[in-house]
Amino acid sequence: MKKRLLFVFALAIASLGFSQTAENPWRVGIYANAIDIYPVGGTPSRLFPEGAQGDLFEDFTNVGDHWSISGPTISLDRFLQSGLSVGAMLSVNNINKYEGNTNSIEYPYLSVDGYFKYSPLGGKFISPYILAGYGMSSIQFANPNDASALLLSRNASKHYLGGFGLDFKLGEAVALSLQSNFKAAHELDGVRHFQHQAGLSYNFGSGDSDKDGISDKKDKCPQVAGLKEFDGCPDTDEDGIPDNEDGCPEEAGPKELNGCPDSDGDGVVDKDDLCPDIPGSAEMAGCVDTDGDGVHDGIDECPDEKGTEENNGCPDENDTDGDGVLDADDLCPDQAGLPENNGCPEVSDAVVSTMNGYGAMINFMANSDRILGKKMFDVLEKIKALLVENPNGIFMIEGYSSSDGDSAFNQTLSVKRAESVRNALIQMGIDPSRLEVAGFGAEKPLESNDTPQGRAKNRRVQFRLKR
Repeated sequence: MKKRLLFVFALAIASLGFSQTAENPWRVGIYANAIDIYPVGGTPSRLFPEGAQGDLFEDFTNVGDHWSISGPTISLDRFLQSGLSVGAMLSVNNINKYEGNTNSIEYPYLSVDGYFKYSPLGGKFISPYILAGYGMSSIQFANPNDASALLLSRNASKHYLGGFGLDFKLGEAVALSLQSNFKAAHELDGVRHFQHQAGLSYNFGSGDSDKDGISDKKDKCPQVAGLKEFDGCPDTDEDGIPDNEDGCPEEAGPKELNGCPDSDGDGVVDKDDLCPDIPGSAEMAGCVDTDGDGVHDGIDECPDEKGTEENNGCPDENDTDGDGVLDADDLCPDQAGLPENNGCPEVSDAVVSTMNGYGAMINFMANSDRILGKKMFDVLEKIKALLVENPNGIFMIEGYSSSDGDSAFNQTLSVKRAESVRNALIQMGIDPSRLEVAGFGAEKPLESNDTPQGRAKNRRVQFRLKR
């Protein structure tokens, strides 16, 4: 008795974990089968239902062996729930009846069964199960080569099915299966018999790669074990946001910040915040700019003193030309100049006087702002050369007219003449920011407007240094 209890206990321990599941719901099997009618027989009352008679009755109740190992049996199961499956199987065989020691007669066998199977333990290495069902079987006795051996023949009968089996796990989804069934015919043409099976079965379906109980088909993280409420994905930091949607899966944070923490509460998450313990702004990467120099305190080596980005936020105290204007503010860092001129030297009066001498040589036709003739452009080339030699000055080009026409017309015309000169110099390569224009009409004539020669000289431009 103790040995039996130990055997049952060992079977229960070995049976933890292996069975059909919702992840692998389908199971197909192919087996060799053996039909055995001898253990139930010897007398008609055991072999046949009550009231049976005829050739098969007479043939199988005679003394003799009725046993055959052949096959195959093919089965297909579908998992339902909690260890319960539904399935069907088809079996073919030949039953041998021996006459004496040498002669035997073969009886073709065919059966189709539907059944429910229950595996209560769901074994990890060994999985026991029981099954019950209903089906039809045919044993042909008249002529083994007669096609009437099919289930539609007069020898076909219905039967009840009951049995048990064991699955021995060989791999992740493959098992060696042993099964024994008893088929109890309840029609007069049927024969009660045992059917024993041995073969291989294979479970298949969507699978569960990470073994978290959620099929790969439904698992959003099929390679990492997770939680059912997050569709199979883990929540490592336990902040209620699954790792596949969490910007910081190992640090707890609020949903509105994509699961990332923000220690200083400035709206910039810690992983992007260069100053995670001091509230700042997104523009400054989570830091502040105390001195307002455009270099945030996270990288500013002089956070309380304005400086330059090139000098890591510290003031640039270099003065290359020694003019008292620091290089950072000096427009002419290699040439000594004046503070009021942004570190650039003042253009001399002699240069301005020379330019005005050239400007007086640029004359215009009456009522016109066009610059005509090679001689005029030669004069502009000389003005350009002076501007290039003195790159620090900004000049006002002043336009003038003769007294011909009314004052409003002359004012407009004088501006256009200044603009014509400015545009010509810009086309020659002078920086536009160095040239400005103004018009003064018939004001400040060089000579009298009473003569044609005087009026021609008054139609001119002049240069004035702004800085």
